[in-house]
Amino acid sequence: MRENVQQRKPDWLKRQIPSGTEFFRLKKNLAERELPTICQSARCPNIAECWNDRHATFLIMGDICTRHCSFCSVAKGIPRPLDDDEDQKIAQLADILDSRHVVITSVSRDDLADSGSSHFAKIIRSLKRRRPGMTVEVLIPDFSGDGGRLQTVLDARPDVLGHNLETVAALYPHLNRRSEAYRISLSILHAGKQKSFITKSGFMVGLGETMAEIDGLLRDLRSCGTDLLTIGQYLQPGRGQTAVQKYYSPAEFLILKQRALALGFSGVEAGPLVRSSYHCQELYKAVANALPDIQ
Repeated sequence: MRENVQQRKPDWLKRQIPSGTEFFRLKKNLAERELPTICQSARCPNIAECWNDRHATFLIMGDICTRHCSFCSVAKGIPRPLDDDEDQKIAQLADILDSRHVVITSVSRDDLADSGSSHFAKIIRSLKRRRPGMTVEVLIPDFSGDGGRLQTVLDARPDVLGHNLETVAALYPHLNRRSEAYRISLSILHAGKQKSFITKSGFMVGLGETMAEIDGLLRDLRSCGTDLLTIGQYLQPGRGQTAVQKYYSPAEFLILKQRALALGFSGVEAGPLVRSSYHCQELYKAVANALPDIQ
């Protein structure tokens, strides 16, 4: 067990209280349609910046997760039934926002027969029918490693297949994750790349990992052909979650970004407040412009 030490939050992590016309407009539209976002459930520090840019990451299949990872602020418990109209609600809001790039993620739904993969596919197809020129990025759970469920999502042709490793392999048991889940996650990214999809992953630092372990994670992702990467600072959501072991400085994040780019990632966002969908459209374009014939 690694030492659990509470650290004082540095000044570069401070954010102003969310405000702005577009922020409150989007908040109202989401509430009217009862659409949750990971921005809210995960207490994202960039919520004001992204929402004022008219971008939100939709959290589908409800806001209650069937898993109990100790770093996450998303509610845990027994989820509610799926909303059959969720695809139409998201498509309507994409129209209102005039979205050019949408990110869809979800809680883990181990209570569903297909882990929610068909619901993902339904939403991807609805968005692409309604807005043919829009790109759709998905950030999927591991579907318990079931290749058929992954294929259900891939058959709907998302433009980016995202799946996060979250942290280094050695810390999985410490964060209430199965040790084998790390390899399952790599297999998801590998399968997506084998089928010529743009693939993306992300992880947090500050949980007690070593630089050697980070280098190993980066090499693992590149061995799967992962194209895009986000690296952010872990921030303890509440007293019930794992404590921060280290706050990385902006300079240290720059070093991590340089290491990742040197290994061959096509696009990397790294910084104290970076999260999975931060600057997502710009990252997508970094690959799409370099590989115009992809998919």
